[in-house]
Amino acid sequence: MTALPAPPRLPGAAALARIGHPVAAPEPADASPHSFPDGGTWRTEIPSVEGPEALAEVLKESTRLDVPVHRISQGSGVWMLTDAEITEMADACAERGVELCLFTGPRGSWDIGAATRTDSGGAGLRARGHDALAGCVEDAVRATELGVRCLLVADEGVLWTLHRLRVAGMLPADTTFKVSALIGPVNPASYAVYERLGADSLNVPSDLTLAHLTEIRRASRAPMDLYVEAPDDLGGYVRMYEAAELIRRGAPLYLKFGLSRSAGIYPYGAHLREHTLATARERVRRGRLVLDLLARHGAAGGMSPLGSRLPGELRRFPATEGN
Repeated sequence: MTALPAPPRLPGAAALARIGHPVAAPEPADASPHSFPDGGTWRTEIPSVEGPEALAEVLKESTRLDVPVHRISQGSGVWMLTDAEITEMADACAERGVELCLFTGPRGSWDIGAATRTDSGGAGLRARGHDALAGCVEDAVRATELGVRCLLVADEGVLWTLHRLRVAGMLPADTTFKVSALIGPVNPASYAVYERLGADSLNVPSDLTLAHLTEIRRASRAPMDLYVEAPDDLGGYVRMYEAAELIRRGAPLYLKFGLSRSAGIYPYGAHLREHTLATARERVRRGRLVLDLLARHGAAGGMSPLGSRLPGELRRFPATEGN
């Protein structure tokens, strides 16, 4: 637990008050009582960093624009990178004290199943069948052997399996698992279940209301990831003016600086190089815009120290033998 942060200045509040326009004050009871173990209430993440070259652009641009970065995440998957590329990315992030998070394994939209292309979306982007599950495990083992300590997961069974491997010592104890926005929970009960299955941070859909975040925080303290600006295939929402209140309600929270109105780049290859590098730089600039808004609204305090990555003690189901 940590002391409740002071409510941020509301956008436009002073100007609206001058003309007598009513502005509702934030409810103190809506503030999250939780924080990261370092005492911070928020961290930053640059998503969709698809290889060493894009990573170099992000690190360079973050220095130029003075954007602190706690985590870099990649969306194409471990299997789309060579050992040398993974090692280069891991070394570059370690040098800067940035957490590197790589996606695990095949997922439903890339295999032979057609259900994900129907109107219903079928089973979504989960791992279909034993072979896909085994591929995610293979990715996890390979990535951690190369120094990666954060893995993105888009399947409940994969999450539970990787958590059991972590408990059994087959994956490093300090490996963290991040639930993808592709399967992000949308209610307090499902959020708490993911925590118990082994999640160390959970990407919730960016269309959840502020009230939804407060409801989740009454059920779980597991760190939350949220796109302040979401890619188009996740809705394209831009919630920059809500950033301060998102932190107040959702802490401990990773602010993800995504990019709308941008063509998809998964799975990445050299044929998408120029677009990928340009969008990597722009995601950092979007981060600068969000940080500037937080400063103007008196909410720039509370950031975790750079280099912080662990989530603190979380609740888990017993990782017993069997499935």
